[in-house]
Amino acid sequence: MAVSVGTERLGLATLRRVPAECRPLLRPGTVPAGVVHLGLGAFHRAHQAVYTEAAVGAAGGDWGIVGVAPRSTTLVEALTAQDNLFSVTTLSAEGAAVRVVGALAGVRHAAGDPAAVVRLLADPAIRVVTLTVTEKAYQLDPASGVLRADAELTLDLTTDRPPVTVPGLLVRGLLARAAAEAGPIALVSCDNLPANGHRLRGLVRQSLTLAGTPDATLDRIAGQVSFPSTMVDRIVPASTGETLATARAKLGVADLAAVAAEPYTQWVIEDDFPGGRPAWERAGAVLTDDAGPWERLKLRGLNGVHSAVAYLGALAGCETIADALALPGLTGVLRRFVAEDVAASFTPPDGVRVTDYGEQVLARFANPAIRHRTLQVAMDGSQKLPQRVLHTIADLRAQGRPAHWGALVVAAWLRFVAGRADDGRQLPLDDPLAARIRAALAAAPDTPAGTVDAIFALGEVFPAALAEDDEVRDEVTGWLTALRSHGVAATLAGAA
Repeated sequence: MAVSVGTERLGLATLRRVPAECRPLLRPGTVPAGVVHLGLGAFHRAHQAVYTEAAVGAAGGDWGIVGVAPRSTTLVEALTAQDNLFSVTTLSAEGAAVRVVGALAGVRHAAGDPAAVVRLLADPAIRVVTLTVTEKAYQLDPASGVLRADAELTLDLTTDRPPVTVPGLLVRGLLARAAAEAGPIALVSCDNLPANGHRLRGLVRQSLTLAGTPDATLDRIAGQVSFPSTMVDRIVPASTGETLATARAKLGVADLAAVAAEPYTQWVIEDDFPGGRPAWERAGAVLTDDAGPWERLKLRGLNGVHSAVAYLGALAGCETIADALALPGLTGVLRRFVAEDVAASFTPPDGVRVTDYGEQVLARFANPAIRHRTLQVAMDGSQKLPQRVLHTIADLRAQGRPAHWGALVVAAWLRFVAGRADDGRQLPLDDPLAARIRAALAAAPDTPAGTVDAIFALGEVFPAALAEDDEVRDEVTGWLTALRSHGVAATLAGAA
């Protein structure tokens, strides 16, 4: 969205024009950097940056954030022009509340100057690195956790060229940090991965090994770096022209880095920070010894439901998640998915009932002010489906239980990747495995069973035990047959 002639931009010089209730909790530019964040997208700005500003405001500390955008320059340019200030609009049925956030101490563009990012990671002042780079940037097989060393990553790890991948940046930074004896650091994944801290540890260890790192250096890094797991939760749709217009109306100045989010927010963090950390608990975060139960609750009870709504909604022609929830019969199916599949698949955190959590999730998804697009949630299904749905199915099958509703979600994804909605409109396939998926479908018989055979053969997505489970295959084939023959609306009506 362009700024019209004469419109002032958000920044230090115009902050005095912003209403007092919308101003940042911190004086911009006064908090030295102690955190580097990789993945300067909307979610980070509406989540970790908000928590960190509140923590520093409550307890002090040199915990300003240097945000790193891996590839795009647009956001870096916008934030630089605004003295690293941006706003978060909280959207509810009652209206919108906007507040400027001053947690950023600086921004960098990794692709434009990777050496500067490596120097940051090696700086003794930096004691925490957080990441929101999406599942695919980890370059891990989602089923096995094994590093997928493609050509770019191999070049990053085996040559002296400037790194272009996230693992490459981390390895170069950690090696430079070890050489400089810069002290301990915590690498904190905030992405929707199962056991995300363990996954990040595995990524780093595998990458360092591929880079030919000597054992002594490996041991030094292992003794200086922690990998706390986390669970993050807040619905943050992609920013639109409406997002920017709302921020401008509330602030009185233009903000080209504005984001919007729902009122609900949660952050659960394993408390393992050898170099110290912001007082995030003062901002409402939950510090724990084990984030695992919370992570499974969110991945299965929220993200899995989110994917179910996205695929079924997109097939039915619904633009947003809230629109999809209005499909007759869908909320009933989702309640049964949560109660009969998700709740039976794992032990939740103490004091939490999974069905109550599911009701809260459905209420959040129905927020009419959050226009979260089904196609946005449906992206990268091959990376998301294992931890969001397939782990639920696998754990149920290990107990000898059926996974009737989880099979429906898988079938909806298989129908989605075939590329046509119920009304014949083409659906985009935005997925790292798009070429593999298309090739597998093209080579298979155009039948539900043929589709299941073709896609279940993708070992990166479906572990062998699940792919070879006849009961699961039959359930998915049955649902896919119904979706192909009758469409989403009739399938949901028949399932009620």
